[in-house]
Amino acid sequence: MAVVKINAIRVPEEAHAEFERRFANRAGTIDSSPGFLGFEMLRPVAGDDRYFIVTRWEDDAAYETWRDGSARAAHKGEQGKPVFSEANVLEFEVVLDVKPKP
Repeated sequence: MAVVKINAIRVPEEAHAEFERRFANRAGTIDSSPGFLGFEMLRPVAGDDRYFIVTRWEDDAAYETWRDGSARAAHKGEQGKPVFSEANVLEFEVVLDVKPKP
């Protein structure tokens, strides 16, 4: 069963540009990971002040392999002070996935 992992990250407004730049610089580090199904970065515009980094995986094992391996390596290269103040991981199983009709 596919799973969705969402990093909910609180970023001060003055750090939005730097936060987005750092993610853009390493966007290609995840796409060849076994079991990876997709990635979205959602910028807050109303209702919440957190960014949501949404990843979809074939299963928990694929996510855990990435999280404990190449994800750590991708984050080690960042320099400078942290640009976020709080981060939490939300975890879901996909029970319904509706696609547009062709």
